[in-house]
Amino acid sequence: MTITQLARKTVRELTPYQSARRLGGNGDIWLNANESPFVNEYNINLAGLNRYSECQPPELINAYADYAGVEPQQVLTSRGADEGIELIIKAFCEPNCDSILYCPPTYGMYAISAETNGVKANVVPLTPEWQLDLNAIATNLDNVKVVFACSPNNPTGNLLARKDIISLLEMTTDKALVVIDEAYIDFSLQDSVKDLLATYPHLVILRTLSKAFALAGLRCGFTLANSDIIDILLKVIAPYPVPVPVTEIAVQALSAAGRARTKFQVLDLCANRAYLQAGLSMLAGVTVFDGYGNYLLVKFSDADKLFNTLWTSGIILRRSPIENCIRISVGNRDECEKTLAFIRSQLQQ
Repeated sequence: MTITQLARKTVRELTPYQSARRLGGNGDIWLNANESPFVNEYNINLAGLNRYSECQPPELINAYADYAGVEPQQVLTSRGADEGIELIIKAFCEPNCDSILYCPPTYGMYAISAETNGVKANVVPLTPEWQLDLNAIATNLDNVKVVFACSPNNPTGNLLARKDIISLLEMTTDKALVVIDEAYIDFSLQDSVKDLLATYPHLVILRTLSKAFALAGLRCGFTLANSDIIDILLKVIAPYPVPVPVTEIAVQALSAAGRARTKFQVLDLCANRAYLQAGLSMLAGVTVFDGYGNYLLVKFSDADKLFNTLWTSGIILRRSPIENCIRISVGNRDECEKTLAFIRSQLQQ
């Protein structure tokens, strides 16, 4: 028996998530991973690294609870929001029995985490307007324990209608968890559904410091939910999920000064997004979809050709599963100007 044959059948057949780093590339402008262009400085105290970290550091939990406007007992921190996805499926879905439901085009890790854990996935595509298809969801809830929805949605960039999220919560009461992935909500905080936690005990919200807080490399995410859900997730989380330096940096980022800096940088990125959207919209044959995160979904007449030309010229963007679409992260103004100028020059040839 080979080593490969020793692996679980599910894992042998699994196609891993193609993250930006796995896809690689070689360039000067990296607008493919929805990362922040800002590099912020932090102070790290290296004393105490000989001791294990706390499972849920109180200073970090309290800092994020204050930022999010929830109670500390409603917060769990993890290695990015990706671990939150994994924990929810692991804690609430019986392998080879239960299912999740998700609505593509959307973030790919919901399906991959389910498959890795031996959990089926019911697929209900978004409507042509990229909104929840509530009728189709209602007929596909058999054995579903968790429904995943992303708002702002990746890769489309749009917000899910609040009334539809409420309808989804109503139809899943006492049946399944509803997980709203708000990884990009810091760019549109007024559209968060965290206020619905008080009404719907089966609502779960995923958050991260990777995007607006410019800490993608820190791997620090949060799950917001009512305390009974948090208590269940704490049963399956790793013993020491948050390294000491992660806590130190995250707490600084969530301080009053850190939050003020993030607010300023978010405004800067939103201005750059508007600049990029306006410039691309002026090009013939180009459709730019409204975005509420730090990226734009853009449709071209021949996206593959343009993408490859950009890639070989050192401008690294992200192919979209949506036909003839490219997802463009919003970088600093110089990156946006160079990317726009290059695309304009190619389309005018």
